[in-house]
Amino acid sequence: MQLEGTNFKLRPWRMQDAPSLQRHADNPSVSKYLLNRFPYPYTLIDAEEFLQHITRQERLTTFAIEVDGEAAGGIGLELRRDVYRYSPLIGYWLSEEHWGRGIMVEAVKILTHYAFTKLDAICVQAFVFSENTRSMRVLEKAGYQKQGIIRQSVIKRGVVMDEHIYAAYPKEK
Repeated sequence: MQLEGTNFKLRPWRMQDAPSLQRHADNPSVSKYLLNRFPYPYTLIDAEEFLQHITRQERLTTFAIEVDGEAAGGIGLELRRDVYRYSPLIGYWLSEEHWGRGIMVEAVKILTHYAFTKLDAICVQAFVFSENTRSMRVLEKAGYQKQGIIRQSVIKRGVVMDEHIYAAYPKEK
């Protein structure tokens, strides 16, 4: 399955993406506001381990963002359990060389629509560190609404930050 954007596509990750994944992900500006499970430095071994895991996913929820013929970012939905089973979390990153081109806003819109139409989501949520204002703008441009702020709830690279909660809901029919 492939989802088309204006100047990119969302597609399943492939093992041959390892070199481009490593090259684009190995940037402190990319990993700065991501969870610690996204390492920095990002080695070729990290890329290969991620791809070995993600290429076996049962439901397609994590996509490579292909720009100019190579995997230059990632976007995915983290499916949850119990009372949250219809409210996935969205997460994303993009190579710094492609920032400012509108790719991520469109990718978030596409994947959010996918969540509502293919995964029966009732709500898609995003948690954003307070210093990541670029990501907040991406979500707002993609139609997400700020739900609130959890004060001093995360620490990344020794900095304590608030976490901003965003959500999107299906359009009324």
